[in-house]
Amino acid sequence: MPNHMNPHMQEPEPKRRFLPGPPWVWVWARRLVILGFVLAALGFVALWLYFAALGRQVPSIAKLKQYEPPITSRVHAGDGTLIAEFADQHRVFVPYESIPNHVVYAFVAAEDKSFFTHGGLDYKGIVRGGLNSAKNKITRSGGLEGGSTITQQVAKNMLLTRDQNLTRKAKEAIIAQRMEKEFSKEEILELYLNEIYLGYRSYGVGSAALNYFDKSLPELDLSEAAILASLAKAPSSVNPYSRPKRLLQRRNYVLRRMVEDGYITREEADEAVAKPLTTTRRLKGPEYAAATYFVQEMRRDLIKSYGEDTLQQGGLSIRSTIDTKLQLAAQDALQNGLIAYDRRHGWRGPVTTLDPKAEDILEQLDDVKLPGGYGTWEAALVTKLGSRGAELLLTDGATIPLPTEEVEWAATYKPDEGKGGLNVGDVVIAELKRKVLNAEETAAPAELELDPDGDEIDQPEPEPMMIPVGNAILRQVPEADGALVALDPHTGRILAMQGGYSFFKSSYNRVTQSKRQPGSSFKAFVYAAALEKGYTPASRMLDAPFVAFDVSTDDYWRPSNYTEGRTYGMVTLRIALEKSLNLVTARVAQDIGMDAVSDLAERMGVYEDLPPYPAMSLGAGDAYLIDMARGYAGFVNGGRKINPTLLDRVQDRHGRTLFQHDERPCEDCHAETWNGGEPPQLEEVGEQVLDPIVAYQVTHMLEGVVERGTGRRARRVGKPLAGKTGTTDEYRDAVFMGYSPDLVVGVRVGFDDNRSLGEGEAGGSVAAPIFTEFMEKALADDPAIPFRIPPGVRLVKIDARTGELPGPDTAVIIDEAFRPGTEPGMSAFRDTSDCLSISGNCGAGTGAASGGFDPERDAGIVQEDQGLFPGQPGQPRPAPEAPVDDNLGDIY
Repeated sequence: MPNHMNPHMQEPEPKRRFLPGPPWVWVWARRLVILGFVLAALGFVALWLYFAALGRQVPSIAKLKQYEPPITSRVHAGDGTLIAEFADQHRVFVPYESIPNHVVYAFVAAEDKSFFTHGGLDYKGIVRGGLNSAKNKITRSGGLEGGSTITQQVAKNMLLTRDQNLTRKAKEAIIAQRMEKEFSKEEILELYLNEIYLGYRSYGVGSAALNYFDKSLPELDLSEAAILASLAKAPSSVNPYSRPKRLLQRRNYVLRRMVEDGYITREEADEAVAKPLTTTRRLKGPEYAAATYFVQEMRRDLIKSYGEDTLQQGGLSIRSTIDTKLQLAAQDALQNGLIAYDRRHGWRGPVTTLDPKAEDILEQLDDVKLPGGYGTWEAALVTKLGSRGAELLLTDGATIPLPTEEVEWAATYKPDEGKGGLNVGDVVIAELKRKVLNAEETAAPAELELDPDGDEIDQPEPEPMMIPVGNAILRQVPEADGALVALDPHTGRILAMQGGYSFFKSSYNRVTQSKRQPGSSFKAFVYAAALEKGYTPASRMLDAPFVAFDVSTDDYWRPSNYTEGRTYGMVTLRIALEKSLNLVTARVAQDIGMDAVSDLAERMGVYEDLPPYPAMSLGAGDAYLIDMARGYAGFVNGGRKINPTLLDRVQDRHGRTLFQHDERPCEDCHAETWNGGEPPQLEEVGEQVLDPIVAYQVTHMLEGVVERGTGRRARRVGKPLAGKTGTTDEYRDAVFMGYSPDLVVGVRVGFDDNRSLGEGEAGGSVAAPIFTEFMEKALADDPAIPFRIPPGVRLVKIDARTGELPGPDTAVIIDEAFRPGTEPGMSAFRDTSDCLSISGNCGAGTGAASGGFDPERDAGIVQEDQGLFPGQPGQPRPAPEAPVDDNLGDIY
């Protein structure tokens, strides 16, 4: 067969290629794909190992199971009014079951739409956050972003730092997933809603509801709940006080999200959108400012008892004793009294001087720093002076007239150098009234301002304009200062404490920190000691010059009456106390012995240790005002020593009682129903330190001080009152201690540097008006209740001048309080060893009744043949006795 191909036979076709390009490309492509899968697997393993390693480094979530965050300690007044809060973080913990649904849904809609369905991470949000983070890095317009879920936010806020890096985000994701396995959604929301910061010192929704709206969570409406949720992302950017429009826009967005998520209806959202933004500023106002001394004193006591950390973070519930009405009255009365005293002593000159023609005069005036305590007074510049007064320029550019009488008062300013009185260019302090004028009617519309992104810059809402009306009054912050304290004499509850003119002038609390002489207000304790020793209010004593040797000064002590050189001869103890006769008081103290006086003052809590020196009988021993009030409480409560307190009760965050002032047992106080019988009777508070009859006798005598004596300015109150004035040497302090049947008040006025208040500035003219103004307000709504008379007291009509039974020559008859058997003409003390002292210590005195003293001995008269005082060579004789003035017409 020939060697050639069969024509029907063809060579096989070459194998077709379905991939374009050279084969080696696809070989390498296949290898790269395989390598990619390998690298991805390795990356996944590495990522798994990385997260596993991080998982061992992240904080344990176990601490969240014992979540006890720092909580605000809250202080309430006796009537339940919130008056103060102490906190590092202002937070009110609210359990989930007490948080309304619309509050929960508002936050979920605003912050984490899929919260109830995801397992801790929102993967779409993570991708979106990653893309945004890359964009921010490229454009350098921001930091890392992440689609953080509510669970992740809890992890970040409570267990991690706020560092902006991937490691922190990874840890956050790990913790979030662990939390979702360990906690229910409700528990996570409870942590979130109590921990989140919402601006304005508000941590958690409970605190924010109070701070912004002064409401509890159940009281919030839908609009308010959406507003709180709007603050979650960036509180400062939607601040309700500085950016209200932006906040409302955010609120409306939250409401739309709630509709989209099915939490509310469109109608409910529309109703909420229509509501205006209405916020409040809590703990602002005159009643809160007035309580500053009280609150700060209480804060010191709480820190001393429980420590500062417990107070600032422990969530204590504190029920204080303050009565906000009385506290405001105390502040006003003390300030008015100090201003009145200060005005009597003239103007002290301008704050500074400025050039009224300066172009920036308003800016300069606004920059003037006024002295502390100016309150609502304003800085003003004198621009004109004339025969009809002056014109003042205020910091807002308004002007107000200053009347002629104010300019005349300013003329009392006479400096050593320069021109006195009021001058053009003087910057002064002025008190004035303003009325509200709607700013929208007077101000030009603000120009539209845009930020760099072209968005409108939110402008604050126009505030009402306050324009001055009437005339101004020239003012100055008083240099003299003082204090007022009011307490319940039956329980020791301090109802008001004003430690100075203004806490913003001086934080020094003159009620509890200033120890000063009480002056004649101490005499009540001298006469109480005398009554214990057998004297009666009708006992007579010689009012004549008196000399005694004082071992504390190693010299002779020569007291004199307030009106020096004037004496009244034989007077009753009542008259001596009403007229505040120093000579009689000193003689009584010598007769009964100063040991008896010191013992009584210590028993009643006025002093811890009062040296028995003669001068102490006239109030020379320094005492705290609060202790004087404590002592006076014993006269009205039947002779019991009470412990003054600022606190009724303190409870911890779990409701356990840490302190309770009134611990008296009361078995019938917890009855479920009232059976119609008498209310439970509680034991009296305090230790019995003074006989109740003696206590009432002192009260009855002190009533006379108000009715006829040195405290008669207080008569205008028109209610039963008792009290005693006090004036210290050289008029350094003016004091008034007084009380009604259920309220004890102490007032002291003086300079902190102990200089004189000025001639004639005594307790009756400086302190008594303050007491009177306070009592007028404190007792305005109370009936005129007489002082309670204890069993055993006999009220006998006597001659007011002689203390004897009325006779034909009697001009004035009064009711006097006696113990049975001590009335005029009778004697209950047949033995000089008899004693009425609760302590059983009758001191060094004789215990004699009305006739048990020697006038010549007690007058300190020295016989002519002695020449000099025994044991004191070279000492001159005492001054001869002043003529006796038996005219008591100014009392009886």
